[in-house]
Amino acid sequence: MREDNKKRNIREEIQKANKTLEAANLLFDNGFVSDAISKLYYFLLYCIRALLLTRGLEPRSHEGALRLFGLYFVKEGIFEAKSSHTFSKLMKYREEADYNPSYTFTEEDFVEFKKETNELADKIKAYLKQKGYL
Repeated sequence: MREDNKKRNIREEIQKANKTLEAANLLFDNGFVSDAISKLYYFLLYCIRALLLTRGLEPRSHEGALRLFGLYFVKEGIFEAKSSHTFSKLMKYREEADYNPSYTFTEEDFVEFKKETNELADKIKAYLKQKGYL
């Protein structure tokens, strides 16, 4: 992947992430808490995919994104282990939100998950900016 293509793809992932966060907030504001939590996960997934693109990595699955993030960014000490746990936890809750109709999320759950997600996304965006991708 050429460097100019890489930068464009990273920016596109971040734009998609930002739109997805807007959707999560709209869903939450209108009482769709489970759907909002699902969108929070996708917001973070797009941020992580942008991060992985800096290494030329394009995961083929959600689990692949988690593994690659852990291997190339957490294990190398660029991000804390807590970051991987945040992503993993949100992945699990996204599956519950999407596939388990009896699983109930509260507004407080969304607020807590959004705080953790925003903290990690801000670190990812700062890293991307520092490396000249944003």
